[in-house]
Amino acid sequence: MAHLILASSSPRRRELLQQLGLQFDVFSPEVDESVLIGEGIAGYVQRLACIKADAISAQFPDAVVIAADTSVGVEGKILGKPESKQHAFEMWQAISGRKHDVFSGVCVGTSKQKSSIVVQTQVEFQSLTLNDMEEYWATGEPVGKAGAYAIQGIAARYIPRIDGSYSNVVGLPLYETIQLLKALKVLN
Repeated sequence: MAHLILASSSPRRRELLQQLGLQFDVFSPEVDESVLIGEGIAGYVQRLACIKADAISAQFPDAVVIAADTSVGVEGKILGKPESKQHAFEMWQAISGRKHDVFSGVCVGTSKQKSSIVVQTQVEFQSLTLNDMEEYWATGEPVGKAGAYAIQGIAARYIPRIDGSYSNVVGLPLYETIQLLKALKVLN
């Protein structure tokens, strides 16, 4: 099998990919994650995934690179990682008691060819009280997470249902990633 590289520093993506029994190395590219003017959420995550893949492919031209980017969207707004406690609270107020979408862009490729996809999952969040928010923030879990929550952790207590891929909400839609690898003839 080809040399696989995961272009991400996310421990969650690493764990998800390990679930599939694949052998891979990890290299995390430095990329500008600024949102372009007028850019939608789906376009944003797909563009970032492809930029990450291209950056690592340039360093390892014979490798197959898997790159991803995940963002939470509500009413067309991108909710990235919280910059502060107040920012996290603002995000939770935006998703509290309603549904929102989690988008992941995945790009798989080599220096010669690549393929990408965007996966969308709808997540329902319960109404959060100020006490819920204070307690969740105190756990430290929201730091560094898109939308300021981790479905695979404590935040699961606030999520009554999802519609779509669970692994997408964690950060890497596994089924779709495998399909991209198969399309590039990396896997059978």
